[in-house]
Amino acid sequence: MLHDTIERIEHEILDNKTMSDKQRKDLIELLGSLRNEINELNESHSEEALSIAKMTEASVQVASRTTPDLELLEHSLAGMKLSTRSFEVSHPKLVGVINTIGQTLSNIGI
Repeated sequence: MLHDTIERIEHEILDNKTMSDKQRKDLIELLGSLRNEINELNESHSEEALSIAKMTEASVQVASRTTPDLELLEHSLAGMKLSTRSFEVSHPKLVGVINTIGQTLSNIGI
């Protein structure tokens, strides 16, 4: 299920016509980092790993709408960040990737 969620995020990004080529490229690179970090987390915290992936998927979907709902985007990005809160010490790279994805999605939604 985790693998499927990451793949759906990738397709959402690649198929999106509202993002610039650079935004798509940046997000795909970040998604590669997220995939690595989340696979590592999945070994010990599978529910949390899936939650992070699903929150990321929701945020990508909201940000990539033709006309994003900025309030909904703000809430989905907050949820994405909250899903990693307990991993700041044990998985700082994961938290950094999520924060960078969040900032990139926020910039797309503006």
